[in-house]
Amino acid sequence: MSLVITGFGVELIDNFCDPGLGFVTSLLFVFLVGIFVSSWLGATVFWLGEWLIKKMPFVRHIYSASKQISSAVSPDQNNTAFKEVAVIRHPRVGEYAFGFITSSVVLQRDEGDEELCSVFVPTNHLYIGDIFLINSKDIIRPNLSIREGI
Repeated sequence: MSLVITGFGVELIDNFCDPGLGFVTSLLFVFLVGIFVSSWLGATVFWLGEWLIKKMPFVRHIYSASKQISSAVSPDQNNTAFKEVAVIRHPRVGEYAFGFITSSVVLQRDEGDEELCSVFVPTNHLYIGDIFLINSKDIIRPNLSIREGI
């Protein structure tokens, strides 16, 4: 949705002004929206919008599930990214891969709560890798420090 609005703004400004000015204006708009949302007033407006979404019958389930998954994948901002070393079954049955637990989240389902861990499996020098959401019961936790795992 935001891409459509930004694209519309770029086309609108480019049609009336010099080409390229719409792109610069859209970058400035995104920057100013970020500053507004980080302020107290913007946070209040954001909270109000989130409250309204949680009241919508069908949308609230999709929003809460996507918010839980995004909080599981992204690590906490106050702590280090890697919490502990993990060994997971990957890529096939009988094969294992070393990874690092970045966060955990409780997924609320009708059948009951399920704790999922976000596991980062590096594929190239710890900078590139895959992120898997795995049930915490399926993770093998070796007695290794983060430094030893790296």
